[in-house]
Amino acid sequence: MKKTIRDYELDGKKVIIRCDFNVPVKDGVITDDNRIKASLDTINYALDHNAKVILLSHMGRIKTKDDLAKNTLRPVAIRLSELLPNKEVTFVPQTRGDIVDHTVEMMKPGEIVLLENTRYEDLNNKAESTNEPDLGIYWASLGDIFINDAFATAHRSHASNAGIAVHIPSGIGLLMEKELNTLGGLLDNPERPYVVILGGAKVSDKIGVIKNLVNKAGAILIGGGMAYTFLKAKGYNVGSSLVDDESIDFCKEMLEKYPTKLILPKDSVVADSMDNPTVLKLSADANVEDGLMGLDIGPKTVDKFSGYIMNAKTIFWNGPMGVFEDQRYATGTRKICEIIAKTKCTSVIGGGDTGSAIQKLGFADKVTYISTGGGASLELLEGKELPGVTCINNKWFLVKRDNILYNYIGRELWIKKKQKILEIYYY
Repeated sequence: MKKTIRDYELDGKKVIIRCDFNVPVKDGVITDDNRIKASLDTINYALDHNAKVILLSHMGRIKTKDDLAKNTLRPVAIRLSELLPNKEVTFVPQTRGDIVDHTVEMMKPGEIVLLENTRYEDLNNKAESTNEPDLGIYWASLGDIFINDAFATAHRSHASNAGIAVHIPSGIGLLMEKELNTLGGLLDNPERPYVVILGGAKVSDKIGVIKNLVNKAGAILIGGGMAYTFLKAKGYNVGSSLVDDESIDFCKEMLEKYPTKLILPKDSVVADSMDNPTVLKLSADANVEDGLMGLDIGPKTVDKFSGYIMNAKTIFWNGPMGVFEDQRYATGTRKICEIIAKTKCTSVIGGGDTGSAIQKLGFADKVTYISTGGGASLELLEGKELPGVTCINNKWFLVKRDNILYNYIGRELWIKKKQKILEIYYY
């Protein structure tokens, strides 16, 4: 069990919060501020407890000098000032140096500073992405406590998360805590029937998830581009559809081992071209004619999937059912949204493109939870440790059993399974 922001005395302390402000910006204007809003609970908690708040985040990728201007966090500072009543966010257009040092040194409790995009450090030597030790040490020197609230990058060992956490007291933020608890529940004790919906382009991106969840879920519904790799492995003709040839053997193995758990499409929306089709129709069955490609699941598949979804108590969904960005191929994803909206189950959306699709199609308020992390949510559900979490200080607790106090570190759930608990004291 990891320490959280609640476990620290924040009054007057300089608290570095690693946020995920990787938001889309067009012509200097943020087009979707959901990730900024998701960080507000943690930021407000620090402010309410009289902390000096120093915010770090990445945005996009920095490969050339041209990427610097389009990936500046200045618009984030402006939007954050609007979202925090009576608070002005001081933006420092640098990631380190004298100006950063002076600004932080002059901070008063209740003030907020946002440094420039941490990936500006990647321009010459990828210091951020490779967790260059000196960079982590420098950022750690700015604060007294480090709080990681950026779940979306928790699967990366970067200087702005793992590099800071090893040098000063650390904890997770309120968003990170919610992400870990929600997604962890899908592994530990999901209410059943438990149905997993997987889409997206490549099977290779989901191999770990399939291996780890196939024995936990009652059914895995497979759509999107990855479905055609499974269909080809099963002997269907897939025409010009996207196929991950390197994963064919894996698909064959899974289909042979779990023939009733992996549920494949029965039909598809097919076309001769994705962008400018002259032929656009429904396939008669799971086969795709030569010269055509599958771009969305069809109505027979929606009906087939619906039976599993309507009977589920818990649903995890990662990966759209088709090329949802184009309205011609968005029907399958929309229909799955509509079916989930009719259920009373716990529905968790695995971030990334799926989260974008849910929000774009207007169903964000119809699901239980949308994760802020696509890759991070998948790696967590694969059973992998997340470097941005493992580096955080553990919470120790005392267990009183038979009038004797025992020291423990780790998960309370494990203790409950192994010991008769009378009292637990955290510290």
